[in-house]
Amino acid sequence: MSLLNGKKILLGVSGSIAAYKSALLVREFIKRGAEVQVVITTSAKDFITPLTLSTLSKRPVFSEFIEDDQKAYGVWNNHVDMGLWADYMVIAPASSNTLSKIASGACDNLLTAVYLSAKCPVFVAPAMDLDMYANGATQDNLALLKGRGVQIIDSEVGELASGLDGKGRMAEPENIVAYLEGYLREHLPLAGKQVLINAGPTHEHIDPVRFIGNNSSGTMGYALARAATALGAQTTLVLGPTNKTFDSKGMTIVPVVSAHDMYVEMTRLFPTADLTICSAAVADFTPEVVADQKMKKSGLEEMIIKLVPTVDILKSLGERKTEAQVLVGFALETTDGAAYAQKKLATKNADAIVLNELGESGVGFNTTTNKVDVFISNGSSHAYRLQHKEELAKELLGDFIRWFNL
Repeated sequence: MSLLNGKKILLGVSGSIAAYKSALLVREFIKRGAEVQVVITTSAKDFITPLTLSTLSKRPVFSEFIEDDQKAYGVWNNHVDMGLWADYMVIAPASSNTLSKIASGACDNLLTAVYLSAKCPVFVAPAMDLDMYANGATQDNLALLKGRGVQIIDSEVGELASGLDGKGRMAEPENIVAYLEGYLREHLPLAGKQVLINAGPTHEHIDPVRFIGNNSSGTMGYALARAATALGAQTTLVLGPTNKTFDSKGMTIVPVVSAHDMYVEMTRLFPTADLTICSAAVADFTPEVVADQKMKKSGLEEMIIKLVPTVDILKSLGERKTEAQVLVGFALETTDGAAYAQKKLATKNADAIVLNELGESGVGFNTTTNKVDVFISNGSSHAYRLQHKEELAKELLGDFIRWFNL
């Protein structure tokens, strides 16, 4: 899923031959799930029609404070509302004339008025002939805008409308989109953070064909991994043998089988993790001896398998945790959940414990929904309503970021 999905983008189109590319840019934004509102200058209409941009954006295109068909009704295009509506404003192409106006604060058309009203990040993609681009006035305007925090999507080198070859071409639409996605990625809450999550069951083998396991699907852990990745984290998911198929795009999935395998990988990866979430349903016991061959029942009236404890992964990580690291564990209980969760919080040296209590509809293994309570090391607790695991994961990650200053 693109980082632009669900974002509101205000696209300003000024008078340049490169305005024809704005249609392709609208298309690229829409394909990535963004909403696009186009504001076009009067001179830009000489290069591309509002009808084309309106059809692609599925919204009316605005070019005047009061359009001809609005005058009789006293309706006007509110530049302040547009500036407040947008998550991001992109001016592409930005002609030398428009650059000069927004740098000086001139406000003689709807586009410049919207720019001055915008409270969101602004991106500018200059487009002009090479001598105009190289002119000191243009470079001064670009430097001034950059100093004010405007993101400059630099012009590209190539053939220009004048027939000359050099720098001044508007960046290609796909490059503009990539620039925005890169900007979003760098400014996400977990950008630059390492998040480590384990999920799913473990299989403790008795012989080559039989094992002791549980019904965990890994869905909640995967939802947390997706949420962390969407927030910009470099996410590693240590995943037990689930029958679910998960998309690894944007994250690293490390497959494991047994509790020991999971312990080895979590211990290996833990030192570099900023946030670790132990959501896996790890076996508490494993067979002391694993048979080399399939065990036969012939001649046996009963079979006794001796089980020994597995390593407590959460406790082991808690013993290694530094003050800079955040450690979150999960607890699945059937009775006295709050008491067990608080005890686990104290004995595992965790920063938070997320409690699942079986018995309620929509809670537990192989469900798409979940309802949890979170107990924090500072003594507070927080209840979360029953909801889809994807939505719950987003809420949890948002709160972890806020509570632990990630």
